Amino acid sequence: MVDKQALLDKLRDLRAEHRDLDEVIEGLHSEQAYDQLQIKRLKKRKLQLKDEIARVESELLPDIIA
Repeated sequence: MVDKQALLDKLRDLRAEHRDLDEVIEGLHSEQAYDQLQIKRLKKRKLQLKDEIARVESELLPDIIA
């Protein structure tokens, strides 16, 4: 079993990176000439982080026997 504190730390880091990407993407959009390919890559990374956050959150939830 994975250490709960390690999962919480990882979740915190993932959320911080996700939030940072939001700020970077917003900053790039505000520039007059921005690189669409770079923004596309950042958005893809952001989606990957969202999936990873969901996976870690599900690991933190206790198994419920139905």
